[in-house]
Formats: sequence, structure tokens, C-alpha cells
Amino acid sequence: MNKRKSGRFWTVTVLGAAIALMAAYLSLTNGTFDMSVSEVLQTLLRIHPQPEHDLVVFEFRLPRIVLGALIGFSLGIAGAIVQGVTKNGLADPGILGIHAGAGLAVVLFMFLFQGSVTAAGWLGVMMMPMFGIVGGLAATTAIYLFAKEDGKLDPQRLILVGIAIASGFGALTVYISLKMNPNDYEMAVVWLAGSLHSANWKFVATMLPWLLLVPVVCMRAHVLDLFQLSDESQKGLGMSVEREKNIFLLCSVGLVSASVAVAGSIAFVGLIAPHLARQLVGLKHVHILPASGVVGMIMVLVGDFIGKTIFAPAELAVGIVVSIIGVPYFVYLLIRARA
Repeated sequence: MNKRKSGRFWTVTVLGAAIALMAAYLSLTNGTFDMSVSEVLQTLLRIHPQPEHDLVVFEFRLPRIVLGALIGFSLGIAGAIVQGVTKNGLADPGILGIHAGAGLAVVLFMFLFQGSVTAAGWLGVMMMPMFGIVGGLAATTAIYLFAKEDGKLDPQRLILVGIAIASGFGALTVYISLKMNPNDYEMAVVWLAGSLHSANWKFVATMLPWLLLVPVVCMRAHVLDLFQLSDESQKGLGMSVEREKNIFLLCSVGLVSASVAVAGSIAFVGLIAPHLARQLVGLKHVHILPASGVVGMIMVLVGDFIGKTIFAPAELAVGIVVSIIGVPYFVYLLIRARA
């Protein structure tokens, strides 16, 4: 049985990686400036390089693809963590207000610098996730304060508190953005929609250190399995419940905040990816976590490709495309939960 489940996991992983590569290939070759496969390969392998091809591939398309893959992978894993810790299949970093908290902090960062997101150069780009983490932690702290009942985290209250916090932080974000000058305001609005339009290699470099949290989480995947037991069973196994929750939630906040800092709020990836992963690979988190990351990667890459091609030459932010898919899926989950 275990060998069969492990084989299914690797099959899903390989197929998922193939789909992600196909989405990356389509994004590389299609756009306002179409390129053939041979032209892309020659550019990547530095065979008869041409300046216009180098510009399109290395400055515009490749960093966008890499950043989208990293963000989707991070959000998928963060969603699996939150659902595992809360034992709530409707939990999601976006619904719980972590996206809104991180977004508020990053908009505040943009407002304070009174310029573009990269106004402070490398220092500014690397500081953005730190601002995002402060906002994400603020949202998480507020959730803990209001969603606890008799010292325990109530899954039902968690959703209601998360929605309220997200609304409050969202209102503050709009208020701060209205205080910006017109150019910064326009940039903030596009960014808040969840866009990869401004992707560059600096943003990719910003994401990479935060991915070190993924091995930390995956090595503790068995603890997420124990979270599905009752509180009494967890304590009977000698598990330090609150300490483990704090570790996992901090890792989730770090991954989400870094993603929000470079691309804005891309909602529903953390909700849908873990659900699909559980259906594909089973209930063990050692399989769910990486599978959620792969599914999240596919969602963002495919969503970004749809957003930049379906209305070409205009562009639809990937966050809007994913939300169009995510809202009906969320309603479906609510109906199924009631049934």
C-alpha cells in the first residue's frame, strides 16, 4: 500500500512538473513578440544570440516565469500548512488575512519611499519581504487573539475572524494608497491585483532565501499528520502543540509575505492547491506538501499565461485570473462542507 501511494506521488510530481514546463514553454514562445522554439533554444544556449531575443527572453519572460513558479510553489505549501494546522479545509492564507496584512505593510513601504518598489535599490527590494512579514505576523497575532476560545483555536471562528481582519487591513491599504502620488497609486493598484508584470531578477533573488523554509516544513511533515488527531491524543504523544503551531504558522507567514512582497496578493492558490493535492496523493503531509507546491506552481504559471494572452495586447493580472477560478471552487467547498 505504501509503495503504491509513493508511486502515485512520484507519478503526480513528474506529470505536474511536465505541465509546469509546458506552461513555461508557452509563456516563453508566445506573447506580443512571438518566438519559435529554435529561437528560444538558441537564445538560451547562446547560439548566434540576438539583442532583441536576449531582451525578450532574459529581461521580460524568463524572470516572470521563474518568479511565478516560485510564488505558486510557496503559496501552495503555505496553504497546506495552514489547513493542516487548523484542521480546516476552508482555511487559506488569503482568507485568514495573512495576504491582507502583508499587503498593507508592503503598501506602507511603497508609500514611505515615495517612489517605485525598487526605489531603494537592492536594499529596498530585500526589505520588502521583511515589511510583509511584519504585516503577516500582525494579522496572525490578531487571529490568535480573537479566534481562541478557552485557550484553543476554534476552526469556525478562525474563518470569521480572518475575513474580518482581511477586510480591515484591506480598508487601511486603500486609505494609504489614496495618499500616494498618482504614479505610485497606479503602480500600487496593479500590484495589489496580484501581477507578475514587473517581475525581474531582483525579485527572484528576494524570493530564494525564503524558500529555505520549505525544507524545514517538509522535515516536520509528520507533525502535521499528528495535528489531525484530537487534542488529547496529541498531548498523549508528548507533542508540544502550541510550539509546533507557532513554528508552522511562522513558516507559512514567511512564505506568503515574501510572495506578496514581490507580486501582490494572489488569492485562492493556498486554498485550491492543497485540496487537489490531497485528492491526488492521499492524506500524508510528506506527500501533500510538495504536491501542493507543484499544483500551486501550475496554477500561477497557467493563470499568468492566460492573463497575458487572452486580452493581448492588454494584460489581466494573474491574481484576477486565479480568483475567477477560485471563487466558484470556494463556493463548491462551502456547499460540500454543509452537506
